[in-house]
Amino acid sequence: MSVVENLRKIRETLPGNVRLTAVSKFQPESVLWEAYNAGQRIFGENHVQELVPKYEHLPKDIEWHFIGHLQANKVKYIAPFVHTVQSVDSLRLSEEINRQAGKHNRKVNVFLQIHIAQETHKFGFLFEEVEKLLAERAFDALKNIRITGLMGLATFTGDALQIRREFSSLHAFFLKIKNIYFASDTFFNELSIGMSDDYLIAIEEGSTTVRIGGKLFGERIKN
Repeated sequence: MSVVENLRKIRETLPGNVRLTAVSKFQPESVLWEAYNAGQRIFGENHVQELVPKYEHLPKDIEWHFIGHLQANKVKYIAPFVHTVQSVDSLRLSEEINRQAGKHNRKVNVFLQIHIAQETHKFGFLFEEVEKLLAERAFDALKNIRITGLMGLATFTGDALQIRREFSSLHAFFLKIKNIYFASDTFFNELSIGMSDDYLIAIEEGSTTVRIGGKLFGERIKN
């Protein structure tokens, strides 16, 4: 089945309030062009060294999202153009994105990545860490970033109930901090949960952005 047909089928499953981030890591630019020509405008990449040339070669109306673990020393390479960093997992990374975005007189959107999975190797803030930082107004001085939502990765498991519980816990936390810390900020409205295998559960649990790669592009091939 073609990328265009896959994209059509995925879109049919998405409510009007849910956006698709097309996860294009390890995919050639020709495949991205297929999705672009079919109307897709949000693409997500996990590796800086792959994102930069794709940005340079593809149309400039693409909204590039960085969705993988981002090292602070690589922020400078994407700060001139990245629309959203979905995977901010430390205050230090927030500060570096702010610093590099300021050099280009830009404001970069960020999602705070929350650790909701059972696997310890996955990145992200704990719930209590985020609440402490927000209560202490730790982000207030960072004028070149805008916290627009939260992101989370569920445990890699076939247990749908566990995945649902993890997504539900993050949605509840999203609503809690929105009401306490972002009540007057209309831009804090994104919850990025759900990938190819679990995005339908994520939508039921409040996702506004799903990250889909394999179901859209097929198997990824590493160079």
